[in-house]
Amino acid sequence: MAKQNMKKKPVDFIIFISVITLVFIGIIMVYSASWPEGMVRYSDGSHYARRHIRWALVGIAGMVLMMNIEYRIWKKLSVPIYISAIILALLIFTPMGVEIKGARRWIDLGFTTFMPSDAVKLGSIVFFAAFLDNKKERVRKLFDGAFPAFLLIGLSAALVYIQRDLSTTATVAGTLFAMFFVAGMWLPIIGVIIAGTGVFAKYAIFSEGNEYRQRRILAFLDPFEDKLGDGWQIVQSLYAMGSGGLIGVGLGQSRQKFFYIPESYNDFIFSIIGEELGLIGTLFVLLLYAMIIWRGYVVALNAKDAFGSYLATGITSLLAIQTFINIGVVTSSIPVTGITLPLISFGGTSLVIYLAGLGILMNISRTSNSDRRKVNENNN
Repeated sequence: MAKQNMKKKPVDFIIFISVITLVFIGIIMVYSASWPEGMVRYSDGSHYARRHIRWALVGIAGMVLMMNIEYRIWKKLSVPIYISAIILALLIFTPMGVEIKGARRWIDLGFTTFMPSDAVKLGSIVFFAAFLDNKKERVRKLFDGAFPAFLLIGLSAALVYIQRDLSTTATVAGTLFAMFFVAGMWLPIIGVIIAGTGVFAKYAIFSEGNEYRQRRILAFLDPFEDKLGDGWQIVQSLYAMGSGGLIGVGLGQSRQKFFYIPESYNDFIFSIIGEELGLIGTLFVLLLYAMIIWRGYVVALNAKDAFGSYLATGITSLLAIQTFINIGVVTSSIPVTGITLPLISFGGTSLVIYLAGLGILMNISRTSNSDRRKVNENNN
């Protein structure tokens, strides 16, 4: 009886339908939000939407593939996956590196550009899950567990920080710390984490060359004080969210997307959702994210082995943290920083990597114990 319960099942339906719905919403909203810029730059309002659809199809194909590959194979491949992620991150300093909008965060593959930080996210999760699984109970020890874990977290975060991407650095570090916590991290270490985070934040914000981050913090404290300067983006986002009201101004009817909000189809697409679909639309999107996060942690709790549990925790935490940061920025709950809204924002690399990761999560759900009490009863 126990073996029957361990057979592969269909993927978690709630995760699957929520992911597909968010991707579909993303296609519609990218089409709406990018129309003005597409017309001005390419004389084609559907330019960005067509590119986004192509990447969505690639991502969904990758998700279906990952759903059907036994997740434990990634433990065997964790070292080459992580090394590949490191190499990709360092390629931005070679002639392949491309600077876009003042930031050198992309590499040119000839037929498209690729954002290495997205590969670092998933590669770090896979490698750290394998690391924690190998350590087992030793993860609670200071020098055998905590110290090497901190080194791995620091290395992964540094690979993103060298690209001058503080928000993604925080996302990667937060995700890996969540995995470390689930693995049984010695709780007093939390104090060390808080202190270390404070020291790093002070350096990242107040050191020479990071004056733009200081201005963002000042703009966050009172965006309307400099609403034509550093506060412009967040003020326009708040105008968009506020004007949407309960049901929105109507799909495709946004006014703020006409060059009032920079990156309206990317980092600030949630504000366009708020304007066009209103409070009801934004709450529906939040509900879909909440369903994925809830079910993702359920999958982690019921995984048949520790590696699957850590892997599911990492993928779910990555989605949760990045979503929180993006929506926090758009609603002026945290200072402005550039980070996409998972599964919805325009951006091929991010969309494909997230869909691949969620495909792995759904594969874990196929072999998890959906009801541990039932399994225990059958074993008895």
